[in-house]
Amino acid sequence: MSSSFNKFFEKGKAKVKEYEQKYNNQHSSPSNQQGYPGQAPQQGSSQPPQYTGAPNPQYTGAQYPPQQYQPPNQQWGPPQQQWGPPPPQQNFGPPPIPQHSKPHSPAPPSIPQNRPISNPPPPQNVPSPATERVYWKPSFDANTPVSHNFRHELGDHGWGNNEKQNYTDNPANSFHHDNRLIVRGLVQGGSYTSARLTSHQTLSRPRGYLTATILPPSAEGVWPAYWMLPKDPFQWPNDGEVDICESWQGESANHTCLHWGHYNAEDHNKHQVVVTPLHDIASCPHTYGFAWIEEEGIPNWRGRMVWYIDGRPVQKANIPLGIRRMEDFRILLNIAMGGTVCQGKLPRDGYYDMVVSEMKMCEEPKGGWEQFERDFGSVPEGHPV
Repeated sequence: MSSSFNKFFEKGKAKVKEYEQKYNNQHSSPSNQQGYPGQAPQQGSSQPPQYTGAPNPQYTGAQYPPQQYQPPNQQWGPPQQQWGPPPPQQNFGPPPIPQHSKPHSPAPPSIPQNRPISNPPPPQNVPSPATERVYWKPSFDANTPVSHNFRHELGDHGWGNNEKQNYTDNPANSFHHDNRLIVRGLVQGGSYTSARLTSHQTLSRPRGYLTATILPPSAEGVWPAYWMLPKDPFQWPNDGEVDICESWQGESANHTCLHWGHYNAEDHNKHQVVVTPLHDIASCPHTYGFAWIEEEGIPNWRGRMVWYIDGRPVQKANIPLGIRRMEDFRILLNIAMGGTVCQGKLPRDGYYDMVVSEMKMCEEPKGGWEQFERDFGSVPEGHPV
């Protein structure tokens, strides 16, 4: 970090401290009980809550402060049961553990009642409005097997990142409940099991829009992801990888990424990433979208991509020339544990759920392709890793 930047940053910190001191002097009266907008006053205290954060001068993506958050544009009804605030996920009681002698037990485990707050989504078997032009929408009904829409990828060989989990097809690790798809990581007594699902359905269009509403787990040693790879057989990373919703180590941020090269000096610019702060990523579902348009007949040109969170564009990219065609890409949902991304740290005993409320592929993004053009012109590209 340059000395000029340090001076600029120190001046900024001093200015913030000066404003806070003025605010405290003006609001020190015992009658002031309102606090900051959007935040309740503390019982028995006359002082407003103090802001302790600091601006991140390096972040250029979209910001999501609590006062500006807009929930996904869905008409969810009132909750059918009163769920309390979520406890720390690593402190949950002993979870159900798969019985190795019965790896294909048809009965999934019951869902604990102390889950994160989340209003029930609309039933998955209700057709989407005709204006959405949906061409694929998997059912998450309890009577529909997970394997109807997804294939289980199995194994505990580290998956290229020294990961600890064993991916299984056990219903304890992936099941439908309350019209949701649950991907569950289970940890107890040195046993780490999870699920890695890959869709039978590919994007299957030269242009379209993929969207899913997801509540991921957030804890140390846990790495949930909603992403895409080309259908088998494929060559990684040259054929391409698209990450739509990814976080790790309990951080309150989402990573959108495009990869089509190795992690070396020659391919250093073949990784484009945008980190979007989401203060409530672990307690509130967000809708993660991805739009693509592949064009033909233009030399040295493939097309464009835009990533969205709750309908807001957060990243754009040109489709790299060397990757597979977009219609070949499939969806992956998984929860990894430990490994290089988590710096070797492992989660504590408990269960860790990725809750998928809705998923669909549409012929076009919201607002149509004219809005896509405007979004592409207003959003930044990712930065190299």
